[in-house]
Amino acid sequence: MTAGARRGATLATVAAVVIAADQATKHWAVNALDRGRVIDVLWTLRFKLHFNSGLAFSLGSGRGGLIALVGLVVLAVLVRSVLAWPGRLAPIAAGVVVGGALGNIVDRAFRAGSGALGGSVIDFIDVQWWPVFNVADMAVTIGALLLIVSSFLQPEPDAATQAPTVAIAGREE
Repeated sequence: MTAGARRGATLATVAAVVIAADQATKHWAVNALDRGRVIDVLWTLRFKLHFNSGLAFSLGSGRGGLIALVGLVVLAVLVRSVLAWPGRLAPIAAGVVVGGALGNIVDRAFRAGSGALGGSVIDFIDVQWWPVFNVADMAVTIGALLLIVSSFLQPEPDAATQAPTVAIAGREE
């Protein structure tokens, strides 16, 4: 297996695990938190069912189809660029982001709503001092932070592998 194929397989496997965890917790939330039931967990943490048709903080409510399509384009660009990054952390981090984003897109595609990709995302983790969120939202945030860390861990290119410099006016720069 080539290095690129290994990186792609890692990304896909991590994404699949995140999607499965996200969808399993949302399935639990829909069944356990129906009829307005709230489960107090610890301090301000509680589980309370919300349906979000917009972005984080309910921005863009009712524009689920557009949000999902833009998300798919961003994911395609992310995957293409990250697969070229050196190191082992980048495909794992990208897999976490991709899995989280696809977990929410699955909700938009298959939860009741108006039109294609018009469904609502299931949110249920409520800390009461922050907007309600879900496992997919946590994955996107954590994965993005790991991608930032990964970008700082990339090795500097050494002189032997750098592209040749361009000669300008007879001098090499």
